[in-house]
Amino acid sequence: MRRTPFVITAACVALLLPAAAEASAPTTAGAAAPSFSSAGGRYERPVSLTLRAERGSVIRYTLDGTTPTRASRVFVPGRPLRIAKDANVTAVAFRGGRASAPVSAGYLVRTAEKPLARLVVMSDVHIGDHKNNDKKYESFFDTIASVFPEPDAILSNGDMINDNGDGRGADHRIVSEIFRANLERKGMDDTQVLLSNGNHDASLADIRAHYPRDWFPDSGGGYYESTVRGLHLFTVNTETYDSSAAQRSWLKKRLADLTADPANARTPILVQGHRPAPGTAMDGQQASNPRLTEDLSAHPQVIYFSGHSHLNINDERSVHQRDFTAVNDGSMSYVEMDHGYQAVTETGLADRFEAPTAQALFVEVYRDRTEIARVNMAADKHDIYTGGKWSANWQPPYASAGTLSGPTWTVRLKGSTPQQIKDGFTYTDARRNTTAPRFTTRRPLGLVGARPALRVQQARDDQMVHHYRVDIEDTASGAKLLSTKVLAEYYFMPRPNSLDIPLPATRDGARYVARVRAVDAYGNTSPETKLAFKG
Repeated sequence: MRRTPFVITAACVALLLPAAAEASAPTTAGAAAPSFSSAGGRYERPVSLTLRAERGSVIRYTLDGTTPTRASRVFVPGRPLRIAKDANVTAVAFRGGRASAPVSAGYLVRTAEKPLARLVVMSDVHIGDHKNNDKKYESFFDTIASVFPEPDAILSNGDMINDNGDGRGADHRIVSEIFRANLERKGMDDTQVLLSNGNHDASLADIRAHYPRDWFPDSGGGYYESTVRGLHLFTVNTETYDSSAAQRSWLKKRLADLTADPANARTPILVQGHRPAPGTAMDGQQASNPRLTEDLSAHPQVIYFSGHSHLNINDERSVHQRDFTAVNDGSMSYVEMDHGYQAVTETGLADRFEAPTAQALFVEVYRDRTEIARVNMAADKHDIYTGGKWSANWQPPYASAGTLSGPTWTVRLKGSTPQQIKDGFTYTDARRNTTAPRFTTRRPLGLVGARPALRVQQARDDQMVHHYRVDIEDTASGAKLLSTKVLAEYYFMPRPNSLDIPLPATRDGARYVARVRAVDAYGNTSPETKLAFKG
């Protein structure tokens, strides 16, 4: 994976504060932003939520991650919202012709049932200095604590640093210092930290040298077994897995021993490895080690977490079940999207597959299920290129901290035989979503601006709109003015309600037609909507 040196850039948005405080955003040139009576996080009961703003303002809100408009629902003072299920609440204060910056908070609503174990799974932190990461990770650990005040374990699934064969192994010491400082600051005294080896981690010797021994307790090959509150966790070294007969024999024997006991038939076995396994999550993008897929396939109790790709966890393809469960755990530095798409930027349409969004998984293992929540550490809208420089180091505060990247995934192990368990899987190829997006506004397309842009009102989908197919042609000649696929910015929070796609130069008096289709992550495609216009 290519890595580019980081550049500090200040963000001018609000931090979602930890649980006891109110969440708010600074006053902008518009109206003052609203505040929330209860900050985002994990709750064991429905949340009674009051929104507040300066006198004379009208607060409008959404519960689906979209940006509120003047047509959104109005919050009525004295009538708190009752948040009884997982939601992203976004609010905007309107006062006269002014509007505030949006403020978002994510709420995970659970019951008083206690899980057997709680784990945070992250990867690709790519820390290289204190200057760019101290404040960032204070915010990230504040978000972690708002969901799990004291997780049983934090898994950092490879690529803790950004070594490219250039002698950066000592940077592991910086990661260790930042993590230990935040564990102490948040009172996570009993939280286990368990690391895996990634392709940018320099060497196993460097990992061993700079972390506490119990963070990476391997016996020489970069792989090891742990227990977290009685659950078995295996850490594999995906840099050597297929070529390491010893590692394969170890994993296969231990998995066979565990699953041979009928008492373990419906108990999840957690496995972390940096690289994805082929034929699993995200359609197998950037995967390696086909023998790992082969070795895990006999054990449907396995939940395999992987990173490396940086592919975002908003995408429902990030969870996959065939013979076992595979889960993409995103990235804590920046996320990627499928290649081959364009994005709208301040300088126009550009080829983009990266965004400075940071995400992690929050895993709760219960007796009859495993729940995997997807949480944004930071998902404010920024172009990863600023002033022509690549930068994933946008600094806090983050208005999106703690928001949800998507609905919680639930893994259940039903049955007493491997085949029965597999037959009960939910996230299989055969059960992939087949519902197409649809445009819901009366006029989904229009022209805006002195230098015209095609404004596309975002379509709706039961999961998410991934991109838009945009084709614009001269009606007389049939010549293409524009033919592209534009990302729907689903990896930002809140999601924008429209995209303004810049148009190439048109011929005076010429007639054009724009045709647009919305496409979800599985390729389900909306009916075409079109707009005729003159140059």
